[in-house]
Order: sequence, then structure tokens, then C-alpha cells
Amino acid sequence: MRFYSRGQLALLSVLSSLATGLLLLGIGLPVLLWRLGGPAPGGAEPEGSRQDAAAQMGAAPGGAVPEGASPMGPLSEPPAGWAAPGGGASAPGAGALPFGSLPPGGLEAPAEDGAFGGGLAAPGGRAWAAPALGFGGLEGLQAQRLRPFSESERSNIEIYERLNAGVVNITTQTMAINWFLEPVPQAGGSGSGSIIDPRGYVLTNNHVIANAHRVFITLACGSQFDGTVVGTDPENDLAVLRFEPPHCMSLQVIPYGDSSSLRVGQKVLAIGNPFALERTLTVGIVSGLGRPIRISRRHVVRDMIQTDASINPGNSGGPLLDSQGRMIGINTMIYSPTGGSVGIGFAVPVNTARRVVSELIQYGRVRRGWIDASMVQLFPALVRHADLPVSQGLLVSRTHRNGLAERAGLRQGSVPVRHGRSVIYVGGDIITSVNGAEVRSLADLFAALESSRPGDVARLVVIRGGGSVAIDVPLASREEALD
Repeated sequence: MRFYSRGQLALLSVLSSLATGLLLLGIGLPVLLWRLGGPAPGGAEPEGSRQDAAAQMGAAPGGAVPEGASPMGPLSEPPAGWAAPGGGASAPGAGALPFGSLPPGGLEAPAEDGAFGGGLAAPGGRAWAAPALGFGGLEGLQAQRLRPFSESERSNIEIYERLNAGVVNITTQTMAINWFLEPVPQAGGSGSGSIIDPRGYVLTNNHVIANAHRVFITLACGSQFDGTVVGTDPENDLAVLRFEPPHCMSLQVIPYGDSSSLRVGQKVLAIGNPFALERTLTVGIVSGLGRPIRISRRHVVRDMIQTDASINPGNSGGPLLDSQGRMIGINTMIYSPTGGSVGIGFAVPVNTARRVVSELIQYGRVRRGWIDASMVQLFPALVRHADLPVSQGLLVSRTHRNGLAERAGLRQGSVPVRHGRSVIYVGGDIITSVNGAEVRSLADLFAALESSRPGDVARLVVIRGGGSVAIDVPLASREEALD
């Protein structure tokens, strides 16, 4: 047995690697030359081989392609937007170029009609043509890029790429008190918003910025701005913010749609920032319409849109879009026993937002009408004590002296009854309906008068003396009536 030293073993390893490399080079070099247009491995190309291949593809002997035939096979007519037979990557009227060579001016030369045609020539003269692209044909590029997707997928991609820059991320800073009773800033909540005006106005939910000491608005490009609260509408959970974009910055605006024409089953898309994952797109359908949802002890939002598009914490305030990319709702809340999306989300209708946004921008609040009277929601003990004819409704305890309601004929109570620390006057009218909407609680009254304005006239149905009476009552300002 022969033994080798460590140096001899290293030398043998190097020689073995060198021999292997030379062997691979000897095999690969002829193939590479053939791919670059050189002679086939082993010598010249056999006579007639190219003619046989051309004949199988519908071409005449000699490599020419008959008129009307495709370089990829016989067709009734050449596909629209593809290079003419024999074109390849060449100027108009030139023949196919070998693979790897370039025509004058690059891969594509302008055709006579102003479109770019041509392509690359494969070995054997087969022309691999590229689709034509007109000057300024960005739409053509977009269509070609989306060609592998279904129609629904193309719609989703187009809407997202066009509008996602109009969705902003909203973060807040709140104030807390430390152990030394000193105010200290701390991170607040986060949500989403829609740019509704190129001047920097943003529509979001009121609960996103509630109790905020500072508001920060982050755009799709990463720029962050200080935001100011222009106005809030707690009854509809809406708020308008504003930031100051640079003069050179162009903002993408989310266009308004129409929520009155929605149908259950139509496709909707939600863009937002769930769990701080910016500009996330989810898709679903309208699952229900006209849902009354209580958002606080006193406030019920009517006509909410129910959707199964995934909405999670951080989506609040973002847009709910239709299949045309128009905002039809403002994503507001979810029903979830776990805190995550289970396919039941709710959005404020965009028609509600359109109605209040102008007032929020102009006045900082929404001016609403109200019945200038003190009303008490009926409860079982009061119904039993006063022997009332109905168990649900609003008892008119007192009217404002010489106020609009009193002058319209609304009657107040006359018999005082103590309930806890409050004194209720019984014997007055009991309101059961306002403008055709049934009123069983104070929340129902807030909802019934949500779209009213001071000076509007409300039709009330009241219980008086065992019967029903209709009264037309002019509305006062809510702020003044509730002060």
C-alpha cells in the first residue's frame, strides 16, 4: 500500500478539479457558439434541416414565411400588435437578425404607424415578436402587465394602485399623569383616514382621534405631518382633520360615491392600516344595509353598511370602496368576540359623511335641531306609578317657557314626582313618533333628528288623554336647548 503526504494529496485534488473544468469547457463551448449563431456542434448544419423545420411551421423552403402565416405556426391572420413574419428585432423591411445581435437603435425600431414592433430572432430564423406599444402607451403597458390575472383581480389591482396613496395612517399622542402628578405624553391609538381634498383635509372616525393631545398623519410616501382637528361629529363617529402639504406635493383624493344605490351582494374593497400594517387591501361584499348600530349610550348610527371585508383594529376611518374605486362608506367598527375580524364589519354610509363634512369644515361641528323641552325616557317604575297608557316613549316633563315647542302646543307635566335626586313632572304628552320614526328611547330621538337643522319642522305623534295627537313642532338649536 502506497502512502501519500498531505502536500501530494492537495496537488492531486487540484489536478482533478482542473481536468473536470477542461472537460466541461470542451462540452459547453460548441453549444454556446451554436446558441450565438455559429455552426452547429460537429460541423455545418445538415442540408435541408432548416427547410424541414420551416415547412413544419408553415414556412416555405429557404426560411421564408408565406404571407398570412405565423412564424409560430399557421394562422388565419397574424395576431394584432405582433411583428410581421420574418420581422424579428429589426428595422422595418429588414430580415430577422441572429440571436444576440441588435438592430440599429436598440431592440425595437419604430414602425411606420408610430408603434414599436419587432422582437428577438431565435436560432433558425424563427422570429419571436413582442407586442406593439404605442407612444405614451402607459395604458397598454398596464394592460400587458395585468394580462395574466382574471378580470376581478385586474380590477382589484387597478383600484389599489390608483387609490392607496389617498389613504393615510393616523397616530395620536395622549397625555397621562405620572406618580408625581405631572402631565406626560404617551402613545395613543392609531387608525386610517381618506384624503378628501387636495388642500389636506382628511376624513376619519371620531374615536380614532378622541382625547388626542397631538395627531400625526403619515402619507404613503412616508412623509409625516402634524394634523389638526377641524371638526368632530360624535353622533356619526366622524371627524375631519387637516395637514399642510408642501406646495409641490400633489395629493391623491379618494372620490365620493353614492351609498343610496348599494345592493346586498355587490363587491366592496377596504383599504386601511390594520395592526399598523400600512395600506392593506381586503375584499368582500355588502352583507347588509340599513343596520342601526349603537356607538354610545346616547347615540345610534342609522343605515350602517354591513360587510364581510376583513376589518381589524387600525382600519377604523379608512374608506370602503365600490368596484369603481368610489368611497361608499367609512369603516368604523366590527362585531367580534375575539377582537379580530370574523366577517362582520360596519361602515358609516358616505352620504352621511357628505352631509356633515361641509359643516365640520365650516363650523367645526354639526348644527342639529332639537325639541326645546325636557323629556324623560319611560321606565317600569314610572309607568306603574303614573299609570301611563304606554310603556315605551318619551314623557314631556317640562317645556321651555314661551319656547318653540310650547307655542306649537306640546304639553308639559304638572304633577311632580321624585325619582332619586330628580324631579319628574307627570301628566304631560308622551312622544311615540318623530317624522314617522318610532321613538321608544332618547337614543331613538337622537337618531330621528340626526339629519335635522334648527328651524326645521318635525311631525310629532304624542299620547294625550288616552288618544294619539299629531303636532308640528319647529326645532330649536340642539346646543341651546340642551344647555
